[in-house]
Amino acid sequence: MKVAVLIPCYNESKTIAKVIRDFKAVLPEADIYVYDNNSKDGTDEIARAEGAIVRYEYRQGKGNVIRSMFRDIDADCYLMVDGDDTYPAEFAPQMVDLVVNKNADMVVGDRLSSTYFTENKRPFHNLGNVLVRRLVNQFFKGDVVDIMTGYRAFGPLFVKSFPVLSKGFEIETEMTIHALDKNLRLENLPVTYRDRPEGSESKLNTYSDGFKVLKTIFRLYKDYKPLPFFGLLALVMLLLAAVLFVPVFMEYLSTGLVLRFPTLIVSGVAGILAMLLLICGLILDTVVKKDRQNFELQLNVFSMLGRMKNEK
Repeated sequence: MKVAVLIPCYNESKTIAKVIRDFKAVLPEADIYVYDNNSKDGTDEIARAEGAIVRYEYRQGKGNVIRSMFRDIDADCYLMVDGDDTYPAEFAPQMVDLVVNKNADMVVGDRLSSTYFTENKRPFHNLGNVLVRRLVNQFFKGDVVDIMTGYRAFGPLFVKSFPVLSKGFEIETEMTIHALDKNLRLENLPVTYRDRPEGSESKLNTYSDGFKVLKTIFRLYKDYKPLPFFGLLALVMLLLAAVLFVPVFMEYLSTGLVLRFPTLIVSGVAGILAMLLLICGLILDTVVKKDRQNFELQLNVFSMLGRMKNEK
């Protein structure tokens, strides 16, 4: 069994050595990969000196790093953790066990059920995590406790079937939504969280990255749930058409005249737009269902190839 510990890094020289040593201690059989994302503080040299396999991703952004990791590395279990020493290594064996022996496709290291809100000193980060959790679970009918955690374990089925589209920190949200939409097996595992040590700075911008996360949620809702998305827009346009049309129609009934032609025209346009939006939703919903069927067939092929590889 091959376990790969994946550590995306950008200027983590103060903590990367400890992270590598901690995960070596609890997973001595694992290969530890550090992907350096244009660090300028010698993170790569420190990681290499600690015995990690160091590779480079020159396109800036965590999403770009994970794209390269997932494409380059073959393993039976992938454990992803940030290089900032905020996630204790002691939970790693349990996460690996859920993937290897319990067939979980993704294990989410849940910070929010333990120490996150007391350790994290940035109130807007706390609020953002709660908001994102509610939106994702509401839109995609999930029960994921921590959407944006950087501590996760994956099976090969998830890693090799996940289309990475995001470039930055919104990648965690995208991974969660992909697992929910494709009905992959997802497990929540409560883990403790500790704030960054003094001198280590977060690369996450509360406002700009938070906006990107929210934008990603709504984009993926449109892509994965087109009928509810366009159906809601169609309903809004239909209500607008009705609000504009009813007074004109009541006036016509009482006087026999149509005195507000511009209002009637706008009402008609809004009604036509409502029908077009609903038709778009129906067509795209058919396309999405077909894509899901193709995805399931691809998973079957991948599973068959995996069994053949293990038999050899």
